[in-house]
Amino acid sequence: MMLPRSLAVRAFLLIALLILVSLAASLQLFRAAEREPRSRQLAQMVVSVVNLTRAALLAAEPELRAALLAELAEEEGIRILPADPGETTSALPLGRPEVRSMTGEVRSKLGERTRFAAARNGVEAFWVSFFVGEDEFWVMMPRGRLERPRATAWIGWGALVLLLSLLGAWLIARQVGRPLRNLEAAARALGRGEPPAPVPESGMGEVATVARAFNQMSADLASAERERTLVLAGISHDLRTPLARLRLGVELARDCDPGSAGEMVKDIEAMDAIVEQFLAYVRTDDVEATREGMDLNAIVRAAAEQLSREGAQIATRLGSLPPIALKPVAVKRLVTNLAENALRHGAPPVEIETEVEDGRAFLRVLDRGPGIPEGERDRVRQPFARMDSARSTPGTGLGLAIVERIVRAHGARLDLLAREGGGLEARVAFPIP
Repeated sequence: MMLPRSLAVRAFLLIALLILVSLAASLQLFRAAEREPRSRQLAQMVVSVVNLTRAALLAAEPELRAALLAELAEEEGIRILPADPGETTSALPLGRPEVRSMTGEVRSKLGERTRFAAARNGVEAFWVSFFVGEDEFWVMMPRGRLERPRATAWIGWGALVLLLSLLGAWLIARQVGRPLRNLEAAARALGRGEPPAPVPESGMGEVATVARAFNQMSADLASAERERTLVLAGISHDLRTPLARLRLGVELARDCDPGSAGEMVKDIEAMDAIVEQFLAYVRTDDVEATREGMDLNAIVRAAAEQLSREGAQIATRLGSLPPIALKPVAVKRLVTNLAENALRHGAPPVEIETEVEDGRAFLRVLDRGPGIPEGERDRVRQPFARMDSARSTPGTGLGLAIVERIVRAHGARLDLLAREGGGLEARVAFPIP
């Protein structure tokens, strides 16, 4: 049996099941406890009616008996008829415990020859026989006197109690589930790198404690992230100042040794690029808001054009995409990092494709290089992780780590796949609202 995954729904269903089982058990206990006293009460009433009727007949004058019988039939609904050898009767439903108990009680008081019938000569009623001397008579009583009262009122009250109980169960389940849903949403936001709103610290003690601990953890993480950003930003500032002075000195000394000066300029530019990578990693998308209705193809074209101006050869095949919510600067950095990885570690041709498939917008960066072994694909996403074949090339090992953080911030997914015919396919799937 497939149970719903929601804690609130599960709790409601379990409480509702417990209420229904308890109600059914209470009903059975009530019926069992009420059956025997009711059977004795009905038997006593039948015996009293029969004895009083018989005593009235015996005490009445013969000429008044007809009037007495008519009055009993009119006022009380009780008819007295003599037994007929040719009459037809239908037996009472003795399979019912209360009927069997009642008839046994009546027979013990009126005698073993007492008979009962549910119908006599086609007339349905409660029929019980008695003897006056050797003459047998039938007393016919309306069934309403013996049958259990209609349960409409009881059913109505029971339904009301059940409805109120289920409403209470739903409120209890909601009180349990709502804080956990808030905590789940905040945890998902934190996992995407977004600062979550504080979780309400109200409600049941255990839930409030968990919410308080989560808020404290979120605040500590945000504080650590701010401190790390400040530290690295300060380092970058301290490094870039002497780098700028070095570059100025190299430019001034270019006339003396142009070859050495050119190499020194390249080293300084590489160091500056490393500092920029560090800054990009700590900043990623924290300072940029998500913008609705963005054109992913326009961002891809801008990144490709910028790389082309720097001498890169990149082909683009852009499909038709709907507007989606993006952080444009972060996504441009994502495209640039994937393309630079393909240019640096792969082999031409390097291609960028976009398309819509299965309700998602796909961005693919393709190359024909050696690719990444399957066992290394998770490791290279980590900060400063590099493959052995890439250690001789410039870089910091932060390119894919930056891409991974940007992907998480968009609720997207990054897959590094082996390309048919050789090479690597870096595929990012963006959700489409």
